[in-house]
Amino acid sequence: MTTIWLIIFVVCIVIEIVTMGLTTIWFAGGALVAAIGAAVGAPLWLQIVLFIVASLVLLYFTRPIAVKYFNKDRVKTNAESLVGQQAIVISEVDNLQGIGQVTVGGQEWTARTVKEGITLPVGSVVIIRAINGVKLMVEEKPTE
Repeated sequence: MTTIWLIIFVVCIVIEIVTMGLTTIWFAGGALVAAIGAAVGAPLWLQIVLFIVASLVLLYFTRPIAVKYFNKDRVKTNAESLVGQQAIVISEVDNLQGIGQVTVGGQEWTARTVKEGITLPVGSVVIIRAINGVKLMVEEKPTE
C-alpha cells in the first residue's frame, strides 16, 4: 500500500507543478503521511484517516500563508483600484430600468446600485463597492 500512496503523492506534486494553482499540494502532504503510516504497518482505515486529517490540517493552516505569499506580487488592475473610491452620478442610476452612469477619475462608467429598488439622481456622490463585468456597483455615500 505504501507504493500506492507514493504514486498519489507524485501525481499530486506533478499536478501542482503543472497548474501552479495551490490545488493538490495539500493532498500530496496527506499522501506522504499516509505512506509513512503504511510503511510502519498501519491498517488501511488508519492510512485513509491519516490522509484526510493531514490534508485538512495542511489546508487549514498553510493555505492562508501560501496564498498571501504567492499573491504578494499581484498588481491590481486599473478597474480593481476603483473599488472604495467616490464617483459622481452623471445619468440617473436605476437597476429596474437598466440605466445609469457615473464618472470617476475623468472616465465614464456604466453603474448599477448594490441594493435593488434604489434610484440615484444625477449629481449624487456614490461609493464604488464592486465591479461586475464592465459595470460599477455603487451605493450612495453616507451623509456625514
